[in-house]
Amino acid sequence: MKKKISLYVVFLLLIAFLSLYRIDAYIMKPGSAYEVSEFVTVADGDKDDEGSLSLMTVAMQQATPVTYLWAKTQKYQKLMDINQVRNPLEDNEEYNVRQLKLMSDSQFNAKYVAFKKAGLDVDVKFEGVFVLNVLDGGSSDGILKAGDEIVKVDGQKIENQAMLVELLKKKRIDDEVKIQFVRNKKQQEETLTLKEIPGTEEKRAGLGITYAESKTIETTPEVSMRTEDIGGPSAGLMFTLEILNQLLPEDLTKGYKIAGTGEMNIDGKVGRIGGIDYKVIAADRDGMEIFFAPEDEISPELKVKYPELESNYATAVKTAEDIGTKMKIVPVKNIDDAINYLEKLEPK
Repeated sequence: MKKKISLYVVFLLLIAFLSLYRIDAYIMKPGSAYEVSEFVTVADGDKDDEGSLSLMTVAMQQATPVTYLWAKTQKYQKLMDINQVRNPLEDNEEYNVRQLKLMSDSQFNAKYVAFKKAGLDVDVKFEGVFVLNVLDGGSSDGILKAGDEIVKVDGQKIENQAMLVELLKKKRIDDEVKIQFVRNKKQQEETLTLKEIPGTEEKRAGLGITYAESKTIETTPEVSMRTEDIGGPSAGLMFTLEILNQLLPEDLTKGYKIAGTGEMNIDGKVGRIGGIDYKVIAADRDGMEIFFAPEDEISPELKVKYPELESNYATAVKTAEDIGTKMKIVPVKNIDDAINYLEKLEPK
């Protein structure tokens, strides 16, 4: 009897292990549609609309042995190696910081483009150089962290990203550099001894970080965005349309349930994103009627390297045909394509 109980306990522990132990793989599957008006508010903006604009998400989870095996049997679940999700140079914290930075840039670009399309001015301010990740063994290892903003180098205020590059060009390995940076809204100062940048063939002194510009934008009317639970840049197009829809008196939706995806670039171009097939499936499941898909151009060089690579729009159309949806897939290369389509759309 005791032997049977022991075997039963071992069996339960094995099941628990296979169900809970996380392996170095991720599973991507359809997420959900979320009305953008729930996240974006223009002060005194027009929200009296018949239809809706929705951003799309994919569901991403780290696999366990059980979910890994299950995903292999599912048509609309994709297994991804951890390096397909996360840059090999970054840890989990740096990955999360980068996703939040991409979302922050997405909001910035959405406000900028929407206000320019509405004929309104914006005030852009450079805040500093945002640290994305710190290279192991580099000058900043153990000193700077992902999310820090470098504001001064040797007492000189950094006015743009190019200025940081120029200041460091004059430096040599073993030179000392005084860095002022902001962490958790508090300014700090450290002195670094410059080392060779890890992973580079040329022996060049540097901070040993990857970085991006940090800018803020002020608008009138004010735009508030609540996006704590969303990462990445793919909501940029729909953020832009929602801001514009609230700025303008007319209803861009014309009474339709409109979804879409795509990174919004500062010049108004709509950039390619990942997982568009799963977003099409989720949009259909959530009752969307129109879906904006980036019509990105695949360069001849990329086509040679990845013969099966196709535009987001092409993938979206194939997926729509595969699931038999009546949802209209609309290609967009830039914000004007989306606006022109909506302007010509007959009210529902």
